[in-house]
Amino acid sequence: MPVPSKERVVELLVDLVRERGYDLEDVNVAAAGKHSAVRIMVDREEGIDLDALPELSREISDAFDAVSDFGEAPYTLEVTTPGIDRPLTEARHWRRARGRKVRIELADDKFEGRVGVLDGESVTVVLKTKGVLSTRSVALADVVKAVVQVEFSRPTAEEMDLAGGVVGSRPSPANTDEIVDVEAPEEGSNK
Repeated sequence: MPVPSKERVVELLVDLVRERGYDLEDVNVAAAGKHSAVRIMVDREEGIDLDALPELSREISDAFDAVSDFGEAPYTLEVTTPGIDRPLTEARHWRRARGRKVRIELADDKFEGRVGVLDGESVTVVLKTKGVLSTRSVALADVVKAVVQVEFSRPTAEEMDLAGGVVGSRPSPANTDEIVDVEAPEEGSNK
């Protein structure tokens, strides 16, 4: 018997993954001759410690072994996290991308900006036009496509402030009550 459908895999895993504190972001089931592949993508608010994935992978494998759907057909299980090219399709994706540069496509407009604070069903986006910073509120329902962009330079402190600040040394995706200013180390300092 071949590997079960994506829907069956989701049904088997959604509670297990949620109980471990993760969101089940995607499932991909691909039959490849006699050997199949099951790719499970997970994420969570505070990010993922990659050392935790092998344990989650073992638990998922045990869940698959406990049901008869998989039969004796060999399969490869991969438990992974979303890559940078994952589209922002859920409010939680926008929250987790705060401070990151994104390419946003609306029905009648395309632009790049830095993800700011998510407020209900809209997100503030920091725009830089001819060196001038401004903000724009974008309704999530109006977004046709949005993808995080690879950046090779750091944003300015002013840009990050407009995006909602930072907690510690990185943008805060979850808790805006803890926003603090982070000062750059003085020149010649090794802090």
